[in-house]
Amino acid sequence: MTGPSYGVALQGVDPPASFVAMVGEIESLGFDHLWVTDSSLHARNSYVYLALAAVNSSRLRLGTAVTNPLTRHPAITAAAAATVDELSDGRAILGIGAGDRPLLALGYQPCSPAGLADAIGAIRALWSGDEVTVTAPGFTLDRARLRFGARPGLPVYVSASGPRTLELAGGLADGVILLIGLFPDAVTWALEHIDRGARAAGRPRPHTALFAYGAISEDKDAALAAGRSIAAWFPQTAPHLCTLAGLPEAIARAVRSSYAGGEFQEADTAARLLPDSFVRKMALAGDSAEAAERIRGVLGAGVDSVHVFPLGADRMATVRAFAGVMSGATARASGDPAPAAQPPPAQPGSAQPSPARPSPGQPGQPGQADPNRPAPHARGDR
Repeated sequence: MTGPSYGVALQGVDPPASFVAMVGEIESLGFDHLWVTDSSLHARNSYVYLALAAVNSSRLRLGTAVTNPLTRHPAITAAAAATVDELSDGRAILGIGAGDRPLLALGYQPCSPAGLADAIGAIRALWSGDEVTVTAPGFTLDRARLRFGARPGLPVYVSASGPRTLELAGGLADGVILLIGLFPDAVTWALEHIDRGARAAGRPRPHTALFAYGAISEDKDAALAAGRSIAAWFPQTAPHLCTLAGLPEAIARAVRSSYAGGEFQEADTAARLLPDSFVRKMALAGDSAEAAERIRGVLGAGVDSVHVFPLGADRMATVRAFAGVMSGATARASGDPAPAAQPPPAQPGSAQPSPARPSPGQPGQPGQADPNRPAPHARGDR
């Protein structure tokens, strides 16, 4: 029996040379997937960085985490994903969602689940070589055809945290990217909705890929602080998960009143209102032993893979620690003795994310991305 697959999700906040070094280390640590966020103005271009990853790796599956049908026409997305797939010898995944608050700065609202389904259908038809004519609420194609060869079976993963998009994903996606926290009750709830959509479509449940935001550090206070910003995202954008996690409604309301779900550096005040216990349910926010306990819980509840989105002052330290946690999970699944969950030491010459600078990426600058915290990425949740 093989163990669960696992991956890393990064924003393009590091300079290209630093990102390439990170890709090399991530592959050497045994990760199966590398995801790059498509965060409009918050980070560098996702497809350029996926191309860099494609030519500087040989094994990693490479995906957007996630794009949306609005900032690019679905036909442009089809061509971009097919190009990355060709460049990587068939290792690409298209991660797509309905969109999130970064769209507001561009004058867009997140699309509906039906609009998302229309876009996925058009993209798949173009990959199959079909001539496509469609008029959908957000886009039009008139006898359009992709003029170069593409892989018809290129996987599509739909990002979801709300019931309608979870059911949509269950009915049509090859995989579902879950941003639902790190506690078993949330996994059970999400899988019920995915299964409902799968049953309605007469198909098996698609792959479920849980994203684990946060930090792993022997400095538990630092790890807890790093996890707070993503925990503050849930009361605004996924309040149903806060109820499942036992967050008092009065606290959820207070967080929503002080944080509208914009850039994560704006969440500091709201995040301080959250109980430590809630933060630990929603994010990686402790040492390796605590991370291993969280990962065992969500794997036991039924997710197929877990992917770390590192936050905090030393993101690659979290990536290394997560690799140790997941190698232990793989060893247990195969019946081999599991190594102790300890963060591996940094190797001489290993990749280090670039330090924050007083240009784009400096914490506390309005409209700038903090390399240690993610901007909200495009997700599906309506």
